[in-house]
Amino acid sequence: MLVIGWQERVDLPLLGLTNLKAKIDTGARTSALHATDIVEFERNAAPWVRFHTRFDDDAHDTDVECPIHDRRQITNTSGVPETRIVIRTKFRISTHLWKIDLSLTERTEMKFRMIVGRTAMRRHSILVDPCKRNLTTPTRPKRPKVKS
Repeated sequence: MLVIGWQERVDLPLLGLTNLKAKIDTGARTSALHATDIVEFERNAAPWVRFHTRFDDDAHDTDVECPIHDRRQITNTSGVPETRIVIRTKFRISTHLWKIDLSLTERTEMKFRMIVGRTAMRRHSILVDPCKRNLTTPTRPKRPKVKS
């Protein structure tokens, strides 16, 4: 069983996004990714989406293009239902990698630009410890204190 904290560093390798600070939110059904400048288009007669994403904590500032997987009614943090584009991509936490669905939404005012909902964790033997964070993030060796 993989034990994780309420906040973890995750990767979305197919989108070129790594070491993202994500909130593990068991109260949310669907995972969400911060996206602005969302533009739908067709590629080879299939629906695609282009969007911009930014993670202030890591200076990620990226334009992404990927196929649209679905459109869903999702209740936002204010309790208001909204139709969102959903993409399907690979998700990595620690050494574990699997596919997840991500809804695209503007999260500029939110503390976390990505939330990982319970559907993404289902069937993956994960236990969330709400008292801990960054349990899967490798710790960096502490620098020795320099006396002045």
